Amino acid sequence: MEIIGPLNLLYILATLPPTINITALPLWNKLVAALYVIHYINRAIINPFFAAPSMSPIHVFIMVSAMAFNWFNSTCLAGWLVGYQTAVTGGYRVDGRQALRSAQPENGVQMYAPFVGVGVFVVGMLGNVYAERTLYSLRREEADRRAREREEKEKETAGKGRSVTSSSPSPSTSISPEDEKRKKNKYHKVYVIPPARGVFRSILYPHYVFEWLEWVGFALAGTAVFPSRNPVIPTTYATPPITLAPWLRPAAALADRFQVPLPLPAVLFVVNAIANMLPHARWGRKWYVEKFGDAGVQGRGAVVPWLKWL
Repeated sequence: MEIIGPLNLLYILATLPPTINITALPLWNKLVAALYVIHYINRAIINPFFAAPSMSPIHVFIMVSAMAFNWFNSTCLAGWLVGYQTAVTGGYRVDGRQALRSAQPENGVQMYAPFVGVGVFVVGMLGNVYAERTLYSLRREEADRRAREREEKEKETAGKGRSVTSSSPSPSTSISPEDEKRKKNKYHKVYVIPPARGVFRSILYPHYVFEWLEWVGFALAGTAVFPSRNPVIPTTYATPPITLAPWLRPAAALADRFQVPLPLPAVLFVVNAIANMLPHARWGRKWYVEKFGDAGVQGRGAVVPWLKWL
């Protein structure tokens, strides 16, 4: 359901007219596009097919909603990467006019923020991969332990059955649907709570936090996306001026303060990622408490260290 994003982005970049398609884009535009694609190669291909022991079924509504989001999101990002600028109202001077004044960085923040962004993205992705692989490893170890216990119990039961005389009726046993599924896949619905150490010492969902860090780095790298740096592109396209939502104005104010372009589609992606994943983390912490108790959770927060509410 998430492979829609990178496929759509690459399709748009590859099929636009030759003067503005991906081959004609500036290096930073290509690099930002590559960061997005790299994330989803791990997220939508490596994770489900090669890394995760098993995956729970997903309701068709959730799947369709995620596909729609990834299509819209990748379309917005692709339009931004090929030169469409978003003009915003409210006194923010981040509507692309500065990019037209000069093709070269005018201050230190503008010069170094993209490099810092790439570094933050890499740290976030490495942390996300490490945290997820740790969870997968714990699930595999627990599944293997349970499988060994079942095998030992079956051998013990078989041994006892041989000691019963032929005149004794054999007990009838019924296998539940869940047990039947576990026989086919020993990782089916095997859940564990990570021990309170490493990246899980103070929070239960560090993989979410690291993913948010990825997209913050992605947005910082996006401050280098200047359509005017590409001599092949003769025109900068702009949307009609829009009024930003209140939760987007701090990002616009920061961009205005440091005189860097506002990577609005990337900022929107950060906001959407947090707004979508934070409730999941809160619900997940509640589930951990119900399943493993307060002793298992050990006072950890979902995404904020030691804060039970978050």
